[in-house]
Amino acid sequence: MAVAAAAVAMLVPRGSLLVGLLPVHVVVMVLVILGVAAVLWRIWRPRDVYLVDYGCFLGEPHHRVPFAMVLEHARLMKYLIDEESTNFMARLYEGSGIGEETSLPDSYHYLPPESGMEASREEAELVIFSAVDEVFARTTALNPEDIDALILACSFTTPTPAFADVVVNRYKLRADVQSVNLSGMGCSGALIAIGLAKNLLQAAPPGKRVLIITTEILSSMFYTGTKREMLVPNVLFRMGAAAMIMSNSPERARFRLGPIMRTLTAAQDRDYRCAFQEEDDEGITGINLSKDLPVVAANALKGHLVSLGLAVLPVSELLRVALSFLKHKLFLTEKGCYRPGFHRLFEHFCIHPGGRRVLYEVQRGLGLSDADMEASHMTLHRFGNMASSSLLYELAYVEAKQRMRKGDRVCMISFSPGIDCSSVIWECIQPLPPPAAAYGPWAGCIHRYPVQLPKIIAKKA
Repeated sequence: MAVAAAAVAMLVPRGSLLVGLLPVHVVVMVLVILGVAAVLWRIWRPRDVYLVDYGCFLGEPHHRVPFAMVLEHARLMKYLIDEESTNFMARLYEGSGIGEETSLPDSYHYLPPESGMEASREEAELVIFSAVDEVFARTTALNPEDIDALILACSFTTPTPAFADVVVNRYKLRADVQSVNLSGMGCSGALIAIGLAKNLLQAAPPGKRVLIITTEILSSMFYTGTKREMLVPNVLFRMGAAAMIMSNSPERARFRLGPIMRTLTAAQDRDYRCAFQEEDDEGITGINLSKDLPVVAANALKGHLVSLGLAVLPVSELLRVALSFLKHKLFLTEKGCYRPGFHRLFEHFCIHPGGRRVLYEVQRGLGLSDADMEASHMTLHRFGNMASSSLLYELAYVEAKQRMRKGDRVCMISFSPGIDCSSVIWECIQPLPPPAAAYGPWAGCIHRYPVQLPKIIAKKA
C-alpha cells in the first residue's frame, strides 16, 4: 500500500488539493476509481454468449439409400432420367466420398419421387421435430416455454405458414417468442443464424435463450433434367437437421461463443453464379453447381482468412505475415508468403462437407492435416451433405470420439451460394463425460470410424 501511495504521490502536482490527504486516503480513492471503472466496463462490454447444447436428426434404417438402390431406381425411371444422366451421376457418386448409410426422405423412395408441398411438410416435421426433441432431451432442465426467441434456417423450401411457425405450434412456445424464418442462406445458414442469435442475446437481459434450427428440405429439390451441373445436388445432398439452444447466461452451458466472421463475394459475377437456382432449357428447375465452385470457394476463403486472422491470430503471427508479404512484394521472391499457423490455434475444425474437392481446397488453403479434416470427411461419408446442419454432426463426431477437452477451441467454416464464406469460433467450457459423448447421431457406429477413403487427385489449374 505504501508503494502505491508513493507512486500516486509522484503523479499529483504540487499545490493540488490531494497533497493534504493522507497516503491511505489516496490509495482508497484510487481503488474506488478502479472499482467504478471495472463495474462500468462489465456493464458496457459485450455480453458473452453460450451454446447450452445441441441435437441432431438421425434417420431410421428405412431412410437408408445404398448405391445399388439408387442405380436401380434411376434405371427404372428411364421415362424421367435418361441413361446418360444416370451414368454421370453414378460416376460422380463413386468419387464423392459418400457411404452407404446416408438418408433420404420417404418421398425419394417412390417411383417417381414425390415433390409436392405435402411431401415437403412431412419431411420437415420428421427432421425438425426429431432434432428439437433431441436437444430438449439433452437439456433436461429446459422446456419449450423457456425459449425466448426462435430462428429457423431452411433455404429452398419456404411454405406458408413458415416452418418457424410450425415449430411454435408443435411445441406451444410462448406468445411473446421472437420468431425468425431464414431462407436462401444456403449451407452457411447455421452460422448466419448463430450470428443473429448473438446479436439478440447481447442486447437482451441476462438469462435469455434462443432456439436455432437448421435444415434443408429435399423433397422439393429433386432434379429430373439432363443438365450435368444441375444433377450434382441429386448426388451430394442428404436428409438432416440440427437444433441448438443458445443463451447469454453460462448456466449449464457447454461452449462459449468466440469471434464470428462473414465474407460475401456476390459482387463478382463469377462468384454470384457459381451456385444458382434456375430453370434449364426444358423449363425444369434445379440448382446449377458450376464446376468452378471449389476454386471459387477457395478464393473466397483466402479473403475470409484475412478477417479471421486479424480476429484470432496473436500479434507475433500477424507481424510474421506482414513482413513476409512485404518481402515478397519488395524483393519479388519466388517463395510464397508465410502461411499463419491456424492449425496451432484450434484443436478442432468443422469444415462444411460440400464435397471432397471443396474439402481438399480448404485443407490446402488453411494448411491443415488429414487429422484436422477427419470430422468433415467422415460426416460426408456417413451422412452426406446435409447443408447447414452438417457442422453440428461434425461437432458431434469430435465429441463421440471423446476428443473434446475443456478449453479446446473449435473453428467452423461454411460456404453458401453468393459466395458467402462464414466462420464461427467456439471454446469448450464443459465437455460431455465419456458415456454421454457417445450419444447423438453417431451412436452405434462411431466405433467404425474413421474409415479409409481413396486419395483425391489434385487437378491442375
